[in-house]
Parts: sequence; C-alpha cells; structure tokens
Amino acid sequence: MRTVTIVGASLAGLYAARALRSQGFDGRLVVIGAERHRPYDRPPLSKDFLAREPGEPAAEAGALALSDAEEEAELAAEWLLGTPAVGLDAAGRAVLLADGRRIVTDGVVIATGAVPRTLPGPPLNGVQTLRTLDDALALRAELHAGARQVVVIGGGFIGAEVASTCAGLGADVTIVEAVPLPLVPQLGLEMAEFCARLHADHRVRLLCGTGVKALRADAGEPRVTGVELADGRLLAADAVIVGIGVRPATDWLAPSPVALRDGVRCDEGGVSTLPQVVAAGDVARYGELRAEHWTSATEQPAVAVRNLLAGTTVARHTDPPYFWSDQYGSRIQLAGHRGPKDTVRIIEGGPEEGSLLAVYERDGELTAAFAVNRPRPFMRLRRRLSAGRPAAPAVPADGPAGAPAAVRGATP
Repeated sequence: MRTVTIVGASLAGLYAARALRSQGFDGRLVVIGAERHRPYDRPPLSKDFLAREPGEPAAEAGALALSDAEEEAELAAEWLLGTPAVGLDAAGRAVLLADGRRIVTDGVVIATGAVPRTLPGPPLNGVQTLRTLDDALALRAELHAGARQVVVIGGGFIGAEVASTCAGLGADVTIVEAVPLPLVPQLGLEMAEFCARLHADHRVRLLCGTGVKALRADAGEPRVTGVELADGRLLAADAVIVGIGVRPATDWLAPSPVALRDGVRCDEGGVSTLPQVVAAGDVARYGELRAEHWTSATEQPAVAVRNLLAGTTVARHTDPPYFWSDQYGSRIQLAGHRGPKDTVRIIEGGPEEGSLLAVYERDGELTAAFAVNRPRPFMRLRRRLSAGRPAAPAVPADGPAGAPAAVRGATP
C-alpha cells in the first residue's frame, strides 16, 4: 500500500495512525476529520472540563489534545480537518470530501465514531447535546452564564455525568428518563437501582417512566424555557441537555458496498466486507458487538491496521469491553459482557457503604464485573475476564448462619 486514509480525526483515528507507523507503514498517510480540531480527549468534556471557568478556546482545545507537535512530526500525516467525508468510491478507491476533493487511496480506516441523537422540532437556544469539544464549550458558556434550572433528557452514563457536573456547579437538575429505570440493560435491576440512588443522594431529581412531548419557548422567542413531559408535567428550564444516545456515523457510506448494520459490519479483526477497508471505535461492529467505549477506540485500531496491511484477517480483537464513569465523586466501572439472564452477586462492600464490587455469572462462569469505588479489586476481575478465568465459587453451604448470598469482603 502506498496511501492509507483514515476517515475520522478521533481517538480511534489517532491510534490507527500510530499503529500504521509502528507496524512499518511508511507511505502517504491522510487523516480526514469533520471537526476543525486535532484528536482530543473526550471523557473530560462531561466532567472537569465542563466545570472549569471558560478560558481561551484554542488554549483549552490544546490542553485536551492527544498528541503534540513532536509526535505529529513523527506521524508525518496530512491532516484534512473541518471537511467531512461524504462518500466512498470503492471502485475508484477514493474517499470523497464535502469540498469536492477526491483522496485516492489503497486502504481506508473508518473511525468516524458516532453522532448524538436529537429531539424533533425546531432548534432552540439553550438546548445542547454533548459529544464534541464545541458542544462542551457551548454548554459550559450556558452554565457559567447563569443557567440554574437544568433538565437532562436521558439517564444513561453521559446524562448522569452531565447531571453530576451541573449539580456540582449549583444548578437545580432534573433527569428525565423514558424507561422505568436507567441503565437496566447494562447493569441489571439491582445495580441500576444503586446508581439511581446516587442522584437522589446529591439532590438531583430523577423522573422515570415518562418521555418528552415537546420543548417550550416563549412566543416569538428562540430560547428554551421549559420541557413538557408526556404525562403533562411542565419543567422549567434555563438549559436542556439531550443525552438520548448516539448512532454510528455511517451516513456517508450508505451508497458504498461496505455493509452496514448499526455501524460498519466487520469481522472480529475489524475487516469490513471490503478487505481494503477496516473500521475501529464507536462506528465499528465487531461480530455482534459495537462498543462505544474509550478502551475499544484505543485497542481495536492496532488489530484493524494489522489486518489492513496484511490484506486479510490475521488478528482478532477479543478483549472484553471496559467502561468507566465518574459521577458525584464516585468511580463506576464495568467490564465484560453481561447477559439478560446473568445473575449478579456482590462480593465486596454494598449499597449501604457507598461502594461495592459485584460479579455477573452465567452457569458458574464470570461474564462481567461491576464496581463503585473499588478500583483495585475490580482491575483484578478485569484481568480475569481477559484471561477467560471462571468466577469465584459461590458461598459454601456451611458458611456462617444467616450469611447473605452476596458475602461482604470475599475476594474472588
């Protein structure tokens, strides 16, 4: 290959560029990005970055940058930023850009990530999603300009992190969640209830089981003033954050022969239905799994690039997914593949302590691990998951009288 093009100047895109050079590719390397920024760290956007006093945007973007001038010189890539890709000409082996340019290439790494889902209706000032640096700058300006009644639509991890940050800034925060309890698909009922209690413990109101009917504004005014719920209630709002999930950024691939199914359909090595096209990060579906996690975006590119350079699948990404979230001063961690029929067992701590370590099991085998403020024992379980080791044995029948199934202090 003489030219490889990475579509997506993202975390996964940067790691793909690093992997290409470290694996010996010395040809032309082109990185295309829809945003105007070089790759930057996204996790702080909903947390400490959002809480900081506004500064000079360019300097703040630099503080989040994932690479420096020395590394960029070593990568020797052409950065085409602020111009999204709009098509893939597989027959002509070219990536088409919005400004009309064609980047002729021998291989393509798709790392376009995901885009946030939005609510229907006309745009209103004060209504934000949070995915990009520019989103975070706009939302932070709203919060530091005096927004005190904040409504977060969506109680997932991102919505919870934003709610935590806004509450820390002194705002009156309400989370609206359409399902009866957020995070049940990811955590199961018991652990989801524990996470839900974090909101109440920090004076954040969680309204579940009702959707949003409409966003309200005063007649003739372009700014949001409230959120009307499906059950008829009206919530006053100075700012509204919409966190109802994301969808993979694949619209630009729709006319191409690259197979799509909730992302770019790949094998476990990140190879798409075209051998010269691989994918990594939020946009990629590896087998039956599309993982929207920081670790997937850092681990998948090396595997995908190796297969791209080999022209066939010679390596696979099989590490279990891992995710963390910081809310209200607590570190929440989840690793593995929890199934709907898995049982959960608390092995350290408990809800009353404000910290716990739990395992999910299926037929006696460890499938996933969950922790709140138990990072060291959690990482031991995560290593066990990666090694495919079985779960810790259940409590023996002759254990202490009255001992619960979730024995406190047990070490797997």
